[in-house]
Amino acid sequence: MFDELGINSEIMIVVILVLLLGLIFFNMVMVMKYNQLKERYRDFMRGSNGKSLEERILSRFKQIDTLNDRIDDTIDRVKILEDARDTSFKKIAIHRYDAFAEMGGKLSYSLCLLNDDNDGFIMTSMHNREGCYTYVKEVIKGNTFVILSDEERQVLEEARESIETIQSM
Repeated sequence: MFDELGINSEIMIVVILVLLLGLIFFNMVMVMKYNQLKERYRDFMRGSNGKSLEERILSRFKQIDTLNDRIDDTIDRVKILEDARDTSFKKIAIHRYDAFAEMGGKLSYSLCLLNDDNDGFIMTSMHNREGCYTYVKEVIKGNTFVILSDEERQVLEEARESIETIQSM
């Protein structure tokens, strides 16, 4: 039949056998690739230590829930710190001076500590040869109900303006 077409039947059989061997080889490669993929899929589904994929996913969800709880706890702590910050002393001023003419070295001082509402105190310490005298005067809304010395008025004004200077920078 092939002879009538001018094709040698022996060559045709050899070509068909070569093609068949090529298809068999290609089929074997495909089977090996399939087996490798199947094994990787089993490993993925089984997990590296025998856990199922579902158990691994549930474990990750528990970790996420734990992290969310820790985030909520951290947010609560930050809120506490912010509240404490709002009532803490932020405006600070100090002035050193010689309270008495016979003393040198500027050992006396007035210290003013105020919060955001200008509430706080002025502490004045005066040194002389006989000792040290310390006074504390309460400040409410930036004012005191006692008489202030010049140094105390100066330190109170510096403290009231200190935060405004910082904010304007």
